[in-house]
Amino acid sequence: MTPTLPHQGGPPDEPRRLTEDPRHKARRRALTLLIIVLLIGVPAGYLVISANQSRNSGKDKEAKYAATGLTPGWPSKVQRRLYQVTVPHPADSTAAYETNNWKTSRLYVQFRTNAAGLDAFLQSMGARRDELRKGDSAISARDQKVSGWHFSGTGWWGLTHAQKNPAPTQDVVVNMSDPSSPMVYVVSRTVP
Repeated sequence: MTPTLPHQGGPPDEPRRLTEDPRHKARRRALTLLIIVLLIGVPAGYLVISANQSRNSGKDKEAKYAATGLTPGWPSKVQRRLYQVTVPHPADSTAAYETNNWKTSRLYVQFRTNAAGLDAFLQSMGARRDELRKGDSAISARDQKVSGWHFSGTGWWGLTHAQKNPAPTQDVVVNMSDPSSPMVYVVSRTVP
């Protein structure tokens, strides 16, 4: 027979371990789950939202650059500044189209305004209304073909505002058939 050894107890200075209350255990697990959701779910949700916005932005840009003619709406502020085309307020029937190549960049803009808006537009270019020449189609046949504009009939006035490079040169044609709401067509070209 082998003698039985007495059972050894733990060290006297170590506190006794308490068993965990079931409510406390459930609360701890819920808190752990919440932290996991916040650490994984929030960034994942952000990535999904960001990816959708990025994809939509790409589609907008693709549509803009796939345009092959005048697109309704105002030219961007950057385009207006680069090509020195100030669209006055009020203006409606506004459309724009930009072409770029290694030789020349052009911005085509059309809008309808009132008499004061026409004067403000011409003044922003450094021109005056009395510089408009009756029957002058300042916009070339090539630019008319690109933009889809056709200047026939009466009531057309035009001017070319030439500037030294790199400042843009603007060709302007105004339909004055209705003097209270003239329709303005502008081709601003610059050499990069």
